[in-house]
Amino acid sequence: MKQFLLLMTLLSFLLPGKALYAQSGKTVQGMLRDKESRVVAGASVQLIAGTDTAGTSSTQAGIFTFENVNAQAFKIKVTSLGFEPFEKEFSFSTGQDKLIIPSFELQGIENMLEEVVINGVVTVQVKGDTVEYATKNLKLREGSVAEDALKKLQGVEVDKDGNVTAQGESVTRVRINGKDFFGGDVKTATQNLPANIIEKMQIVDDYGDMANLTGNKNGESTKVLNIQIDPQYNKGYMTTLRVGAGTEERYQATGMLMALNNKTQVSVLGNLNNMNANLFDFSAMGGGARNRQGGGGGRGGNPWSGTSGLTNTGSLGLNIRHDFSEKLKVYGSYSFGRDDNHVLGQSIRTTTLEGDLTQVDNSQDTSNTINTNHRFEANVEWNITDKDYIKITPQFGFGGNDQNALTYSSSLLGGVLNNTQTQNALSTSTTPRYGVSGLYNRKLNDKGRNFFLNFNYDNAIAESDYNTTLDRLIADPNNADQTMQSIYEQTIREVQNKSWNAGGTLSYTEPIGEKGRVELTYDLNTNDYDNHDAQQAFDGRGTILNDQKLNYSYDYDYSFTTHRAGASYSHRGDKLIYSLGAAVQPSVLSGNAYSGNMSEIIDRKNFNIIPIARFEYKFSSQKNISINYSGSATEPSVTQILPFDVSTIRTITTIGNPDLDPEFNHRVQARFRSGNFQKGNTFFAMVNANLTNDKIVSFNKTYNDQSEQNLGLLNEIRYLNETAEPVYGVNSFYHFGKSIKDKTYNISLMGGISYNKNISYVSTDPDAVTGEKNIANNLVFNQGLMFRYNPSENLEINPGIRYVYNYTNNSTREQANNVQSWTPNLIGSVNISATTIFGVDVSKTFNNGYGAGIDANPFIINTYLEQRFLKGQRGTLRLQAFDLLNEQTNISRTVEQNFILDSQTNRLGRYFMLTFTFKLQKFSGVNPFQEDRGPGGMRRPRM
Repeated sequence: MKQFLLLMTLLSFLLPGKALYAQSGKTVQGMLRDKESRVVAGASVQLIAGTDTAGTSSTQAGIFTFENVNAQAFKIKVTSLGFEPFEKEFSFSTGQDKLIIPSFELQGIENMLEEVVINGVVTVQVKGDTVEYATKNLKLREGSVAEDALKKLQGVEVDKDGNVTAQGESVTRVRINGKDFFGGDVKTATQNLPANIIEKMQIVDDYGDMANLTGNKNGESTKVLNIQIDPQYNKGYMTTLRVGAGTEERYQATGMLMALNNKTQVSVLGNLNNMNANLFDFSAMGGGARNRQGGGGGRGGNPWSGTSGLTNTGSLGLNIRHDFSEKLKVYGSYSFGRDDNHVLGQSIRTTTLEGDLTQVDNSQDTSNTINTNHRFEANVEWNITDKDYIKITPQFGFGGNDQNALTYSSSLLGGVLNNTQTQNALSTSTTPRYGVSGLYNRKLNDKGRNFFLNFNYDNAIAESDYNTTLDRLIADPNNADQTMQSIYEQTIREVQNKSWNAGGTLSYTEPIGEKGRVELTYDLNTNDYDNHDAQQAFDGRGTILNDQKLNYSYDYDYSFTTHRAGASYSHRGDKLIYSLGAAVQPSVLSGNAYSGNMSEIIDRKNFNIIPIARFEYKFSSQKNISINYSGSATEPSVTQILPFDVSTIRTITTIGNPDLDPEFNHRVQARFRSGNFQKGNTFFAMVNANLTNDKIVSFNKTYNDQSEQNLGLLNEIRYLNETAEPVYGVNSFYHFGKSIKDKTYNISLMGGISYNKNISYVSTDPDAVTGEKNIANNLVFNQGLMFRYNPSENLEINPGIRYVYNYTNNSTREQANNVQSWTPNLIGSVNISATTIFGVDVSKTFNNGYGAGIDANPFIINTYLEQRFLKGQRGTLRLQAFDLLNEQTNISRTVEQNFILDSQTNRLGRYFMLTFTFKLQKFSGVNPFQEDRGPGGMRRPRM
């Protein structure tokens, strides 16, 4: 490992290039001011000579300095928030060693200069879909990382697990200088990038590469964090090494190296610990040049939930970017991770049946899961000419999973014990995947005529083996003293799922006048699935069970193809921007399913007319509103469409529906941004609404087995399209922030309301064709109040409180379910001396309304004492105490169409840890007389 780190450091500095600097060069110095002769601090200043560039920033006095300049002639380029870019050429006179440049007068941008706030207040700009924050004057301690800076930005929140939300929406990707960093992993960048090298942060509503190139923003946006590095740090390196050991056999070893040489960036990250501190997120591949589409089903999660269980993790990653020229740029990354996770949990699942009848399942489980992942991504961007641009993105990945799970559960039907069971499930799976995407953009003239083309192809093969044993005891509801009947079964299952997705988009844009344009688009997308599923079942003697539900072999192959053609008109004025149009989208869902001598043909055709609508109005440079509509079709999943009985155990059967239509989802999003950044006021609000046509819902039949086997309670799951009633949801968020006295005092008030209407069908009749409709209305209200006192880098106190109320009502039951929680907290740190820091993180959660045995009200106390030493405070010893009262828990509630699941799992408990951190940072562009926050890098594990 040491040799590898050394090699990467040497490579980054041995790249070819002209020598802009020499040991005995010349000096260039100048001053920046505005038209009212006020100094401009924190501006980015570049000295450009030939193909070489050096960067720095203006000091608080507006002065910039370049030492050891070897070039005779050069160009000075200045950029600063709120000012027009400035550049001018200069040269040394014969025999001149120091050039003092007269003051530059920067010209303010109309309607934007009012946002440039001095005297320490963070500068903020609203630029359409982007909110931009300058970070130079944030009150950050030495050693801070990007995450610490994010916590001080209005409208941005970072939870205890490192998840970032901005203006109420999750940040899904991170870029550095506009390019993906380690595939866009959010925490990889925010928890490892030193804060002192950051010039500004941008929260972007990103509509993809097509919108960025053509200017036409259709479809849904995602929240992206773009981190801009200060140009003065474009040549040099930084490194952080940390080792630690603690009680409960806790350990940590992490390392980070980031080397930059103007046109080249190399980053190496390594991580080894048993404290649930993952380095990479392998849940998805990167974005590529075209957004992937389709896929039956979705995923979601609670943004405040934490990692379940205890995890031993090891990770290693390499990220490289190199600009061969202004026209050709290459960047990519390789990431490896291995997680060994142990979970202890308990849950209560309440299923709504007909009338007042309910089924309550109590379970306790333990599991061990080992995940191994490899991910490689590369991007090639080539500006062939001033009018032609190409981007190619190949991606490769491999995932492996091994799991051993043991579960004990009991089921009560109508309050009477029905059965108990013990299940042991072993599984192993591998998932290799690869893909490539690309785009080509051609500017046909300078007035907006444009041609755009993109494509993608992705392929994945998942192979899984399952070995499950089940020992079930059936109770006699009419005779509690009767010995319970025992049922034992073992199933061995093999599954192979092959899938690929391919598509492409064509776009032609024609300008209409100075502010208008017409866009014609065509999009083709295909998702193809080829699957094999086979299972055999055995009794306790190893004899094959005579049960067709448990012994089966299925093959199914189907595809979902959509064609979408549309036309829209866009107007871009000084204040009003809008797009109006329509698209037509025919779709075909077709395929076959086979099982022995049985077969089923899948053939469904649909046609949708999709409005194209986007509206944005700028009240001022600090206030705007935007409204956007998008629509998309989603095909049924394999489980939902397979028309045969699939039973991994005899008591649960899933039967798909080959006549299902695809869902079509309509989404409308409105965003409002406003603030007087000069006075430290910000306000953000957003509302999302969705309506689904032909929603695929479940039909759940639960009944007692009446056969001679008397298997107890049986569950049968089917699927159908809901056509009688709309299925919809609305969620909202707001944030108001107020900063007082040079951001010494900060108050944030935030919250939101969400409502979702879900539909399912339930029955206790095994012969029922249609069940009783259950409408589940779910309302969630959350509110937070935060205060920050931050007079200097040496003292910060953050008290706050959060409240969450979750209400669910099912139409088939009169009883409503609601849970609520209050969580007051206090986070603070203080410098006891110049090199000694004390910090604390205290929170108390009051939970109410969870199932019996699940309620918990943990009081969590984390604290640390840190001592810094060595030259430049490069060394740090930290003694940390985690969860002093040992009350850490992980509670969650899941609300679905016909059931509510309350669960609790173990989390990392009390331990003490001593860590040593060594940091080293050296950049040739940094002015040695300029104030700096010192070297940062690598966030410590969460308190």
